[in-house]
Order: sequence, then structure tokens, then C-alpha cells
Amino acid sequence: MSVEFKDYYATLGVARDAKEEDIKKAFRKLARKHHPDVAEDKKGAEEKFKEINEAYEVLGDPVKRQKYDTLGSNWREAEQHQGQAPPQWGGGRRYTSATGPQGQGPAQEFHFDGTGFSDFFEQYFGGGGHSGQFHGFGDEEGFAEEMHRQENRPRRGHDVEGDILVTLHEVLHGTERPLSLATTDPRTGKREAKSFTVRIPPGAPEGKRIRVAGHGGEGAGGGAAGDLFLKVRYAAHPDFRARGGDLYYDLDLAPWEAVLGTEVVVRGLQGGIKVRVPAGTAQNAQLRLKGQGLPQGKTGERGDLYVIAHIQVPTQLSDQELALWQKLASESHFNPRS
Repeated sequence: MSVEFKDYYATLGVARDAKEEDIKKAFRKLARKHHPDVAEDKKGAEEKFKEINEAYEVLGDPVKRQKYDTLGSNWREAEQHQGQAPPQWGGGRRYTSATGPQGQGPAQEFHFDGTGFSDFFEQYFGGGGHSGQFHGFGDEEGFAEEMHRQENRPRRGHDVEGDILVTLHEVLHGTERPLSLATTDPRTGKREAKSFTVRIPPGAPEGKRIRVAGHGGEGAGGGAAGDLFLKVRYAAHPDFRARGGDLYYDLDLAPWEAVLGTEVVVRGLQGGIKVRVPAGTAQNAQLRLKGQGLPQGKTGERGDLYVIAHIQVPTQLSDQELALWQKLASESHFNPRS
């Protein structure tokens, strides 16, 4: 199955030699603009937000970015591999069964729509694929006997695994996601499409495998179809980082705010949250806001939000500001090296 090449640099609007920090800034700027919770055109913003997330998922990861850059210069070679990632890439699989629906022959292909990732990403950077085990049969005769024996009994289809991208708001409230799954039998060219809905419960942890029964590979000889397993992947958020049920937010402070203390309003997942910054707050200090994180476990108890203090120093001063800082320096008894 041929896929469309994705120009992730163009998606984020950065040069191919952009620094890691510039990529992060570009992502945060675009993600804030197109976040479905704040954009007026929510449907259009949702698609754009997914594209931005996918681009940052690759370019924001040094290992994936290197693989992507390699692909860019070897796109024709990759095409000659019929969509398979070049061997030197390691990892990254396409959605195929190891064998055809009857247990032999060419692979059966699967195409998802609605998971939040493009075919290009799924094929080269996704963690999906078939699930199953392969056992040795000793020699060719043993192999043939085993194949004959297996061909005459009902066999369950392969399980299929894929990723599904969810936003932190979806994790907070839970959601139902409509998906479509198209399969193509490579021997007959027959294409079949199924539509179904996947429920993602509130607090679904990253990496959780959601089972969708009967939507995997086709069974043979009257055997049942395999299952589809979707692994939850959190979409990168422009403001928060998630670690388990806790959220982390970087708060920039002026030096005088850290020294004198202040109150600021942080935009949380459910609206603004007033944060009191105590006087004497140090660089990288963590201010804990209990119960403002993500729901966890069966109880749904929410984790915490940690606001990390980042003290920023002005780099340009007016004459008056410079005079005030010089006056402070001359009168202050503070010595950070004493």
C-alpha cells in the first residue's frame, strides 16, 4: 500500500536544520493556535492539531528525526521496499498480518482511519503490527505436515496492534472515537471496510492497550477473527507534560516576582487556576496543586499539577531600569556565593 510522504518540517514551518529548541517553540505556538479546546473551527482545528502533533512526535525526538531525515534522502529506495522501512531503521512496522488469511501467501494489509496518525507515520514510526508467535517445525517435511494439519482445523485470525492518539482532555473526560478499518486481501484484491466506535475511558494511562474484539485478522476454516489492540498514545500538549497522572507546567517568572512573590493564573485543563508563588521562590522550585492532574486507576482520583518555576532575566534594559538594578546591587547585602 503506497503512502503519501509527509513533510513534517513544512507542517511546523521550520527549516530542515532547525535547532531542537526552535522546533519546540514552533510546535507550542501552532498547538496553542489550533488546540481543539480553544479554536473556533473545532473540526478543522482537530485535524490540524493532529498533523502538528504527528510532526512534533517525529521532529521532537532526535532518534525519530534522524530516521525521518534519512528517509527524506532515500524516499525512492523506501518506495522500492514497497513501503517497508529500510532495514537499517530498525523498529517501525506497517499493519500487515504475517501471512494471508488462510495462513499462507502474501500478507493481508490493514488501514486505519481515525487513530490520529497518518498512514505515513503508522508505517514508518508507529508501533503497530500483527501479534502472534512463530514456531519452528524442524525440517521441510515437518513443516509441510504441520501446515497440512493446521489447514484442516479452524484457526483464529491474527491479532492486530496499532496506536491511537488521545489528547489530555480526552484522558480527563474519556471519549468515544469513531474508527474505520479497511483490509485488502492481496490475492483477490478484495477490499472490505468496517466502521466501529472505540471507547477510551477517563484516565486511560499512556501505553494502555484497548481491546476491540473481532476486528483483527480474518480467521480461517471457520475460526474466529483476531482482535484489534490499540495502544494509547498521549498527544503532546503545548503547556503540559504528563507523567502518569501528574501534570507538569513550566512557569516563567520575573526576578522580582520570585523574590517578592506573586499570584498568577495558569490555564489548566478545566480553566484558569490561581497559583500563589511564595516570596523567595528558587529556580526550578515545584509548586504542587493537588488534584489538578489526570484521573488514575479505578477510583478516578486525580493526580497533581506541578508548576515549575523558571526565573527569566531581562536581556534589554532602559536607562531607568539599568539605574534601578545598579542601585539594588549597591544596596543589597545578598551574596549568592557566600
